[in-house]
Order: sequence, then structure tokens, then C-alpha cells
Amino acid sequence: MAILNLFKNRRADEKSERASFGALLDGYSIEVMPRTAAKIGNFREFLPAGKRVYIAHIDGTPIDDMVATAKRLTDDGYVVMPHVPARLIRDKAMLEDWVNRYSNGAGVSQALLLAGGLTSPQGELESSLQLLETGLFDRYGFKRLHIAGHPEGNRDIDKDGTTRFVDRALKFKQAYSESSDAEMAIVTQFAFDANSIIRWTERIAEAGVTLPIHLGVAGPTKLQTLIKFAISCGVGPSLSVLQRRAMDLSKLLVPYEPDEFLTAIANHKATHPQSLIEQIHVFPLGGIRASADWVNERVLKNKVSTG
Repeated sequence: MAILNLFKNRRADEKSERASFGALLDGYSIEVMPRTAAKIGNFREFLPAGKRVYIAHIDGTPIDDMVATAKRLTDDGYVVMPHVPARLIRDKAMLEDWVNRYSNGAGVSQALLLAGGLTSPQGELESSLQLLETGLFDRYGFKRLHIAGHPEGNRDIDKDGTTRFVDRALKFKQAYSESSDAEMAIVTQFAFDANSIIRWTERIAEAGVTLPIHLGVAGPTKLQTLIKFAISCGVGPSLSVLQRRAMDLSKLLVPYEPDEFLTAIANHKATHPQSLIEQIHVFPLGGIRASADWVNERVLKNKVSTG
């Protein structure tokens, strides 16, 4: 009887873990750039309707292209969230023009606010907190605003390698969220070390942050490509995970897929339901169709196994 109960408990644990894995993936979001979106004939062939699609705003991308891409995706039935990078914006008047065009020209009511990748701002705005403080997103009826999270720090902000300034900024944004009508969440850079992510989420929760976390995950791609992106984005503990993987020739020859990372995160959520981690955000480094197909396949497989 004891062995039977042990078997039943193990089966129940496995089912709980699969359910947690499925829930983590099922609400996924993904992102595109205008130039990559232009190469997609029909998003509805592989991306379920209602999904949140971020539009990355890279330096040099005209706002006309951003708004046109946003309108196309909105018309196709997706929830569109353009990046609004403060350091690409000259002043409040330019920001208002962008916000107005997204709202009234493309039907957008969500945005990811971030500093942007430029070392020096092009004008008077340089942080997502300044974007929030303009009040323009509230004025134009934006219902959801996301901010960037840095689980492994950000050398552009904390040049001494600490997390002092990013932590302080996060507390300010938490305070703002408590006074705003907009729903807010944190979306993170992609990572590969589950333990460092879990420690970060627990640390900011202890500091009083309650914003849900949409965890950045790299979609399937070649390991060499992933290492290149990881170096350029400045990920910390995660880079060592990739380097160890690269030493295994059997893994070097096949595309990286984040199953192991996501399983660890899902297992943590199953045993820590209070975790701030809510869902994943997919960075389609190996292509948006390949990344969406990968997630969709696992969501469907999980539903079959738990149904």
C-alpha cells in the first residue's frame, strides 16, 4: 500500500509540474521588428489570435514603420505592445506625437517603456521613469504599461557591477504602479540560468515589489547565434551556462531549445505559487515562425498529456 501511495503521489506531482509548465507557456508573448514583420505574409498561419506581440524599436527605425506594423497586427487580431525607448525621443512633444499615433492611428493601448540601447540620449528623455512621469500614457488611455527587468544586472546603468540603480528604479516604478490606473508588469531580458532568475524574483519580492514578471526566453536557435546575442546583451550567469553547453560537442551541433530552463522555472512555480513569475516572453532569435511553432507545439502537447 505504501508503494502504491508513493506511486500515486509521484504521478500527482508530475501532473502538477506539467500543468505548471503548460500554464507558463500558454500565455506567451513574442516580439517582432518592422523589417522582420514585413517578411511575414500571414501571422495567423502560425500565431494564435489574441497573442501579445511586442514591436521592438531599434535605433534608425522610422516611427512610420512602427505605427504601420502596429496597425497591421492590431487589425489581424493581436494585442500590440510597441517599445517606447526614451533615449530615441527628443522631448515631450515628440513623445506625445508617438503616443497619439499609436493610440489613434493604430488602436494601440499598451506599451513597453524602456531607456533604450543608446549610450547617450538624443534629447531630454533618458529613462522609462521619465516616460511614466509625463502622464501621456494615462492621458491617451493606455491600459497596460510594461517596464524592463534586469535579473542579472545592467552594466549600462550600474557600471560598478552592482544592482543599486536598477533596484532603486524598480522601487520607483512599483510606487508609480500603485497610483496609476494602467496595469503594469515587468518583462525581462532573456536568460538561461534558472537559479539566478529565481533568486532575483525572490529578492525583489522581499524588497516590496509585487509587479508580475513576464520572463524573457530565447526561442530555439543555433548555440553560436545565442552566445553572440548573450554577449551583446550583457547577460551574466547565463553566459556561463551557454559556454558550458558549447563544450559539449553533441549539444553544439543541435539548436538550443529552452526546455530545461523552462522546466526548472515551472517546477519552482509549482512549489512556490506566490512567485511573481506569471508567463514567458519569447525572443525569436532563430525566427518568429520557428519560435512560435516551438511554443505552440509544447502547449498543445501539454494539453493532451494533462487532459
